[in-house]
Amino acid sequence: MKLNRRLIPDIGNLQAFECAARHGSFTQAGLELNLTQSAVSRQIKELENQLGVLLFERVRQRILLSDAGQKFLPEVRRLLSQTEDTMLRAMASAQSTSGLSIATLPTFGNRWLMPRLPDFTKNHEGIALHIASRSTIFDFDEQPFDLAIHYGKPVWAHASCTYLCSEMIVPVASPAFLAGRSFDAPQDLQAQALLHLETRPKLWAQWFEMCDCEVQSAYHGHRFDQFSMVIGAAIAGMGVALLPLYLIEQELRDGQLQVLFDRPMQTDNDYYLVVPEGKLDNPLTQIFCQWILGQVQKK
Repeated sequence: MKLNRRLIPDIGNLQAFECAARHGSFTQAGLELNLTQSAVSRQIKELENQLGVLLFERVRQRILLSDAGQKFLPEVRRLLSQTEDTMLRAMASAQSTSGLSIATLPTFGNRWLMPRLPDFTKNHEGIALHIASRSTIFDFDEQPFDLAIHYGKPVWAHASCTYLCSEMIVPVASPAFLAGRSFDAPQDLQAQALLHLETRPKLWAQWFEMCDCEVQSAYHGHRFDQFSMVIGAAIAGMGVALLPLYLIEQELRDGQLQVLFDRPMQTDNDYYLVVPEGKLDNPLTQIFCQWILGQVQKK
């Protein structure tokens, strides 16, 4: 992608603008940036000329953000923050033998991947990891990750998908919720408070159908937009949840959650390792893929 250099602002001008907006003063901005008041004023003027709008209104001895300046400020702060983050990642990578950038589903990363990563870092001390959460498919050209962990179908433009594992879900609840309650058959759960993942509203109906139950009430209850919240709600005793076994390994071991019926259901989609076409021969990517596939096989 070819950039129009005339539209790319000087980073120093952006810093001067953000600082002046924060202090409400060119003089104070100059003190923070180790510049004169006139130098800050000149940088702001250059930025205003480039944008074709006034960023500040000069009122007597004070400066106030214009409407355009107020709209521009959050974007400038976001850009400066991203620039700083890019530099920090580059510095961290430079101080290590090599780096690997991985995109993972939030709850999968937190609950399954993180407890296992110490094994990887212990055996590959020279590799600096950058882990970021991504919930949906993205463009590897715009977000240059070395690989991604994806739930769905093995379809991703300009990338190769390798099967990682299937997803088995089971009905669980906390001991607090189960106190004084007993269930003889899966059908009995339809009368309970059901916990739902917002993006998979049919899970309970599908599970009841798998158990040969007549589905009378499978959509009532509480809804959450992340599995991590469904897990938290189940532990807190808010109801019964259908959860993937791999996400609640620790909770089941600790007794925070209990499986109500040993009737696991495999969901329609699976987990995949996704590698962009340009990274297929990357030795570090291959090392990580081999490691994580080995972790799955340990189950």
